[in-house]
Amino acid sequence: MKYGFGIDLGGTTVKIAYFDQTGTMLDKWEIPTNTSDGGRQILPDIAASIQGYLREHGIPDSDILGLGIGVPGPVDAKGVVNKCVNLGWGVFNISETLSGLTGFPVKAGNDANVAALGEYWKGGGKGCSNMVFVTLGTGVGGGIVVEGNLLHGAHGSGAEIGHLVLNPQETAVCNCGKFGCAEQYCSATGIVRLARNYLKDSPLPTELKDTENLTCKDIFDAAKAGDPAATAILEQVYDYLGMLLGNVCSVVNPEVVVIGGGVSKAGEMLLEGVVPYFQKYVFHAASGARFALASLGNDAGAYGAFKLAVDAFC
Repeated sequence: MKYGFGIDLGGTTVKIAYFDQTGTMLDKWEIPTNTSDGGRQILPDIAASIQGYLREHGIPDSDILGLGIGVPGPVDAKGVVNKCVNLGWGVFNISETLSGLTGFPVKAGNDANVAALGEYWKGGGKGCSNMVFVTLGTGVGGGIVVEGNLLHGAHGSGAEIGHLVLNPQETAVCNCGKFGCAEQYCSATGIVRLARNYLKDSPLPTELKDTENLTCKDIFDAAKAGDPAATAILEQVYDYLGMLLGNVCSVVNPEVVVIGGGVSKAGEMLLEGVVPYFQKYVFHAASGARFALASLGNDAGAYGAFKLAVDAFC
């Protein structure tokens, strides 16, 4: 039996997990992400943490098949990161660099794609060969598995479904610089933006107008309680999300659509709201995709990162 590590690198913390080669997670921990000095200490910190773990547990280097890492930015097939703005990184080969620091082979990927791979392997997409994964959080991320293979794209930006344009008439600019991206309507921040715009002119009675620091959860909770304005706002959200996933699935034709991220905590209410709109927009031959909630939570990135290593080095 061989073992290895899956690493989920975020802007605040680095999640590190130790696995056996079958994908059983044996241990996990976190270290802070040191973004000072252009993020120069991030990889040495990761290497030191892994080497310290091996020493502490008496694990020989010969037991380790390799490392996988997911990073918040585009990564090509050779492991070259094309800028991670929130880490302070430019363009460099993360696989070669981290391999040099640890002495183990390293496979790298984009964090959203890697989380998708984790859900495909051990989570909501388990048992399927074709899957679309969407994360609805501060932004909208995606990951696509086709015939058992993760879609990376030529420059590491495959499955950036959050920046498909859903509304060409939008006048507010997206964080990416375009207008009308899915992220502006389907992310947690986008849902709050829709709500604030709706509430300016809505004649419907609602408690949301009196809610300070309005959150996405507030809107879902109000809709569950029968608030008519919250219900109307979420119908807009479901429409946009159904359009997004209908368009993506018309191209990919997956067996399952897995929804994760903070917004997915709305659970079955979210799925039940989206599916009718999905059926409205999807090409008929792709309409059989089932919907599921992500099941690995914050561990999806670590599972997927290790799966990268398993596929590359086993």
